[in-house]
Amino acid sequence: MTKTTRRSFLKTTAAASAAISTFNILPAQGAESSDKVNLAIIGCTNQGGGIGKGAIDTGMANVVALCDVEPSRTGRFKEQHPGAKVYDDFRKMFDDMGGKIDACTAGVPDHAHFPIAMRAMAEGTAVYVEKPLAHTFEECELLIAAEKKHNGICQMGNQGHSSAQRMQFKTWVEKGIIKNVRRVDACMNKGRRWHPWGNVTAFPDADPMPAGMNWDVWTGTAPMHNYSRRFDGGNWRGWYDYGNGAFGDWGPHTLDTIHRFLKLGLPYEIRADKLEGQNDFIYPLATTIAFEFAERGPGMPAMSINWYDGVKNKPPKPKELGEKQNVPGCGKVMYSDDLTFLGGTHSGKLSILTDTDLKDDLPEIPSGDTNQHHMKNFMLAAMGKEECNSKFAVSGPLTQVFMLGCIAQRLGGTLKFDAEKKEITNNQRANQLLKGHAPRKGWEEFYTM
Repeated sequence: MTKTTRRSFLKTTAAASAAISTFNILPAQGAESSDKVNLAIIGCTNQGGGIGKGAIDTGMANVVALCDVEPSRTGRFKEQHPGAKVYDDFRKMFDDMGGKIDACTAGVPDHAHFPIAMRAMAEGTAVYVEKPLAHTFEECELLIAAEKKHNGICQMGNQGHSSAQRMQFKTWVEKGIIKNVRRVDACMNKGRRWHPWGNVTAFPDADPMPAGMNWDVWTGTAPMHNYSRRFDGGNWRGWYDYGNGAFGDWGPHTLDTIHRFLKLGLPYEIRADKLEGQNDFIYPLATTIAFEFAERGPGMPAMSINWYDGVKNKPPKPKELGEKQNVPGCGKVMYSDDLTFLGGTHSGKLSILTDTDLKDDLPEIPSGDTNQHHMKNFMLAAMGKEECNSKFAVSGPLTQVFMLGCIAQRLGGTLKFDAEKKEITNNQRANQLLKGHAPRKGWEEFYTM
């Protein structure tokens, strides 16, 4: 399929699918490719390499470009796909090959998600962006608008959103099993890379630059700092300038269905109830952040979400668990008027902890997309055969909740949020952080596309 034909077809398909309710989308069953998607892999190691491999493993990809700020990191993919062109700058890649790339994956640090996604959408290229969607509240807002403007084929990489867990939650809401939820306690109690660093009082000293590293492109829209191993290789996640901490990392896998099917939208209050090891550079060692959401309609009263991260900072244990069972180290407890639910992350299903006859008469979960792999869903969407399960219109508002929580983790206190005006009304510094730092010179264009 030529790029011109594919682009016009996809835009028509996306425009039509935009009119479909997100509660009624069931992807085609057993859809197989009679064609290949010309794919670019941006970010070729760690999780970037993992999602690139996932796209290849669908059998639908023709890898035409590989992009990594350290080109030697493309080696494994280059051996397997010798015809793919190698770049150290996604902008140059799109300049050279924009008309030849149907889809791209972006497995890069949080702060680099936004410019890649904006450029891809402007090119008419389908884009798969690892979670969290972006680095700031405003970037999410701009990505949501760009997806609508360009009829974009866009997927955020919260992989459980194409799993049976999603269909279970949706069905249980529709059947009235999940209703009148008043509180959710969610947690991530694994250690993080920055925990052993202790009290950080400055940016790290410069380390020797790896051969071939394009540090200017790695830095992207962020402020320029010297190269350091404490930034590279996944260590970027703990720094305010680059990452979104444990909440941005695990929140998308833990709270996605709660946010979507309980129609939470944005909170009116965000509160830092605990900050351990707070400083001006990296995320605290442990945090408890509370979110207050207004009533949304029948069966959806005002409710709270409490987020706990830090190795020892665990949520309260529901009485139904007894002595021998604990809340998962990454998971959630959901309290409604009548029932208590326990769940994990990603594709982990919910269980009902309360002793109830409902357990003997639970509804069948529709097959729908329960057997669909998240990347397969994206690749089929890039062919115009499905709609992305975690398109930016869905994953953008979800990510904005995390961005608000990250501001509370950074500053502490209680933040009042006006969801209509998209403003924090009681803290000028917090309100400024909705936008974050100004883009570095030479990177401003992505904010005006």
